Amino acid sequence: MTRFIHDQFAKDYLEELLTPYGEVKAPRRVSGEVREIDIWFDPNFNTAPSNLRSLGLLGRMAQTPALIEPFRNAATADEICDCLLKLFVVRGELQREAHRHQLKLSKAKLPKLWILTPTASATLLGDLDAKVDEQWLPGVYFMAKTLRTVIVVIHRLPRSQETLWLRVLGRGRVQQQAIDELEVLPANNPLRSQTLKLLYNLRKNLEFRQDLDKGDRNLIMRLAPLYQQETEQVLQQGIQQGVQQGERLVVHNLLQVRFGDVDEELGAIIESILALPPKEFTPMLLQLSREELLARFRKSN
Repeated sequence: MTRFIHDQFAKDYLEELLTPYGEVKAPRRVSGEVREIDIWFDPNFNTAPSNLRSLGLLGRMAQTPALIEPFRNAATADEICDCLLKLFVVRGELQREAHRHQLKLSKAKLPKLWILTPTASATLLGDLDAKVDEQWLPGVYFMAKTLRTVIVVIHRLPRSQETLWLRVLGRGRVQQQAIDELEVLPANNPLRSQTLKLLYNLRKNLEFRQDLDKGDRNLIMRLAPLYQQETEQVLQQGIQQGVQQGERLVVHNLLQVRFGDVDEELGAIIESILALPPKEFTPMLLQLSREELLARFRKSN
């Protein structure tokens, strides 16, 4: 099922974004009946909270230990209860470990559970007594304080830079809008590059499937021009690098033919020579003496 492809993308994506700020354990098995936590994040407390600002809402989530459970389809009540069970098992493990070492487990060390769901009905949220906290953004619903559990309903998040990195995990129009915003970010933005790379990998994995739904087909179509553009840029960069390396080799060989050896003095002016078009530097290399070349291009350094 394509759901597993999207699940793997979500795990890889969150791990890629969070790794610079702490330890990511994905997946992490817990005791009892075999269960796996999608993302267990333990922040590096030496990292200043300001360093997480680039991740927006995701960075705010990552300021404390966190279990993150992303869902491709809307999380059901049973699935949310299963996530809670994982949280309780983890808390039990941490408490037993602290007891063995005769330590008091501080509340700050207890992880919060963050459930990322593309949509959620008002009925489901009401049944779970999940409520908006005014200190957080719309779309972020907190369950009872003791449970340390938060449900992030991605389609209810405001459309802003702060929520972009979570809306990438949405569905349909929400995800398409996030990709649109991703596309117009500066090309040198590292988060943009990392995310697009993972999205391209997701696209490649989806293309081999026959059981695609309309949403997956639309996602492939949306990523196609971005992938083509990226491929062309990489190709152009490769060609340009090849041309530059070729010109450098030509200059080096001409100097070697003219003067028998490219010593340190001649090697030092190659960059200045390459600053000129080939039609200008080629006659100079063929006609000027060693002293004239050094005098000519030392002046331009």
